[in-house]
Amino acid sequence: MRDWLAQRAGATPDAEALVAAASGTEWTYAELDTAVAEVAGSLAALGLAAGDRLGVFLDTRIEYVTLVHAAMRLGVRLVPVSSRLTEAELGPRLATADVTAVVCGDDTEQRAVEATTETEHTPAVPVVSLDEPQWERVTRLQTVESVPVDPHDWDRGEPLVSLFTSGSTGEPKLVVLRVGNVLSSVVTLGFRLGVDPDDRYLATLSQHHTGGLMPLYRAVVAGTSVVLRTGFEPGPAADDIRTYDVTGVSLVPTMLRRMLDARGTLADSLRVVLLGGAPAPAELIRRCRDYSVPVHPTYGMTEAASGITVATPQEAFDRPDTVGRPLVWTDLSVRDDDGTELPPGEVGEFVVDGPTVTTGYYDAPEQTAAAFGPHGLQTGDVGYRDEEGYVYVLNRKDDRILTGGENVDPGEVVGVLRDHPHVDDAAVVGVPDEEWGERVAALVVRSGSSTTATDLEAFTRERLAGFKLPRTIRFTDALPRTDSGSVERPEVRERLAADAATSIGDAETTDDTGETTHTDERDEADGGSREDGRAADETPATGEGDEPARDPAELLPEVERDDPADLGFETELETDTDDQSHDEH
Repeated sequence: MRDWLAQRAGATPDAEALVAAASGTEWTYAELDTAVAEVAGSLAALGLAAGDRLGVFLDTRIEYVTLVHAAMRLGVRLVPVSSRLTEAELGPRLATADVTAVVCGDDTEQRAVEATTETEHTPAVPVVSLDEPQWERVTRLQTVESVPVDPHDWDRGEPLVSLFTSGSTGEPKLVVLRVGNVLSSVVTLGFRLGVDPDDRYLATLSQHHTGGLMPLYRAVVAGTSVVLRTGFEPGPAADDIRTYDVTGVSLVPTMLRRMLDARGTLADSLRVVLLGGAPAPAELIRRCRDYSVPVHPTYGMTEAASGITVATPQEAFDRPDTVGRPLVWTDLSVRDDDGTELPPGEVGEFVVDGPTVTTGYYDAPEQTAAAFGPHGLQTGDVGYRDEEGYVYVLNRKDDRILTGGENVDPGEVVGVLRDHPHVDDAAVVGVPDEEWGERVAALVVRSGSSTTATDLEAFTRERLAGFKLPRTIRFTDALPRTDSGSVERPEVRERLAADAATSIGDAETTDDTGETTHTDERDEADGGSREDGRAADETPATGEGDEPARDPAELLPEVERDDPADLGFETELETDTDDQSHDEH
């Protein structure tokens, strides 16, 4: 099949495709198609061809849309990565993905260059910027003369996009989503929610998550429109819904709560608010009921191309803890450690199978073998189904921390803390946080008594993305351990949770036991969405200080007006998996 945008532009060329929230500029599908052809031609002129992998290291912006569809037109496999990663985090991910080139912007260029510089073991990776380059070896995409391209003829078993998700060991895993996975996700969600030709979807989430990327595909498959917001601010986002008669939006609970705090309620044009990335508090569901906000709690993950279950608003109001029932074609079973399926009401691990589920992780046969069993993908999430088939998520089998919708692996944070010259040992857990669901907390054994939490904060900030930073730090003489030497995580969590609960609102609190606690004053971009794709993203700590939305006229190659904004949608038929191995060939 040809890329979905080409088919959509041929079917409904004059239909509205994109709206830039900042300016109100609109693009039809014909205009978007023209812009994508220009970008695809420039990428081809740089040497990219079918089967190559294109890393995208950008904040949400208008050009992201054309890059997504230009990659599909060329047969290039897209690899979006979080724009919040440090150079130390970015380099290994790009190497894991075997990217052919990386696209960046002026705010990510330096990290992209440093992460792709030639070393003794790895060659340099070409870097392409959408802005005026600051480095000599960086090429500006708009200066590359476009060449004609023949659209790639896709098979549903071909890899379309690869997204990183954190594993229980802290090693980044690259989930390979094939054309069939993505198309199935689009179709099944559309079947559950319904699709209207006049739908407008407000895109607020980062595209390195499925919650932000899938809407780009959904829109072209369904022929609907997307309103692109570059950066999240609660009040303006709520205003966009009213201004543009938005009918759908994907949010994490923190984002929705802030929008309600800012505006009281949301415009009645909305018929779908997909809520994911973190458990939805009962209080938030009650607010949605009281103000007639059509909230749909969801459960999903990157490995399943986003959605696994979706609840209707009435189901959410009647059963505040449910995430609904599985989407069509999706099989979710609850199993014990031996793989035996459990009856309704009994707690076990969720195992998922169906056409949306990936066939494995890229170039990671051991990780793939560990995640997939005879009954499907072993999610690591624990919960149960009731007699009517409604799904309830309780916790995770592993120790990952879910903060503001982002997955944080404790082992990664522990490794950074142990690298400090005055830290002997550390344990990291998640503790309850009213704002973020969980916050990262650390119990540290120091070798130098003069080392402070401020020292460790500065040390970790240079090495970790902001959402991974320990927000509560307590010093101790020794970590509590079991007889076998394992850290007693429940005791660590209990001690740190008590500290965190009493410290919220203080900049730093130290008592005579040597305990120090920091508040959650996150970087502007911190917060947001679940990296394993369990839903959404991009929740800054406040609505203030965000960069102003870009003028679309500054952004992409010129069409008759300028360039696109952001798409949203999901769709598809079943993917044959029997003849595919659990990795990308």
